Amino acid sequence: MKRAFDFLAALLGLTVLSPLLVFVALAIWAEDRRSPWFCGARRGRHGRKFRMVKFRTMVPDAWKSGVCSTASEDPRITRIGRLLRRVKLDELPQLWNVLIGDMSLVGPRPQVEAEAQLYTAEERRLLEVRPGITDLASIVFADEGEILAGSADPDLTYGRFIRPWKSRLALLYLEHRSFAADLKVLALTIAAAISRRMALAGIARLLAGWNAEPLLVRMAARREPLLAWPPPGSQAVFGAELADAEVVDGEARGQDRCGPVDLREHARRTGEFSHQEIFDAQ
Repeated sequence: MKRAFDFLAALLGLTVLSPLLVFVALAIWAEDRRSPWFCGARRGRHGRKFRMVKFRTMVPDAWKSGVCSTASEDPRITRIGRLLRRVKLDELPQLWNVLIGDMSLVGPRPQVEAEAQLYTAEERRLLEVRPGITDLASIVFADEGEILAGSADPDLTYGRFIRPWKSRLALLYLEHRSFAADLKVLALTIAAAISRRMALAGIARLLAGWNAEPLLVRMAARREPLLAWPPPGSQAVFGAELADAEVVDGEARGQDRCGPVDLREHARRTGEFSHQEIFDAQ
């Protein structure tokens, strides 16, 4: 049923949205007279490589910089690209990937090769299903560019403060995935376009129904600073030896302060989490 729904929804979406897709493609081409499409290599189901189609939001050949994570003020982003990223229109061409079976409407977001190679054994479970256009993490971290803004090393900041919670949300989805769950995630994605606060409240209710770990629920609510945390299946914070602070501040502007921290000791010292919550979250 999932594949049939994906196919029909993608076909309908491409048909209905074709005038908008053509308009956006022309706007991108008019800015620098270069192709409006970006076809990036990604790891899909069972680790198979595929080309994910997006509207190009950066200068041509921006990928050659070797930086996988993109901050909101990244100079490689074009004027049109900045607008497309803000309203998420750059993702619409992925309906083509859904149509041909590379992707699904809902599922863990596809990763570049460099990020997939960093997966722990537990995170590699995310490669058991088709990647999706949207998932819970897409809503929770819709402001990923702002979180990474000001970071001297966006990839390091992503690995320390975003990846641990993104992966946990995706793994939780895998445990509870169903057609009904997909419809809920799609509804929350639409709600996020109207009110992110409303969408986050809906995610909180969904996570409560899935008996999510208390710490994950708190991080997903985005009402407090993000903690650097080990990715699922690991005991070590990513790149802990390379930086020197504990959390991303509430405005997501302090990433240069990120660094190694004994999270159990931090929690006991501040009283922010119970010992059981910390143990369970790892």
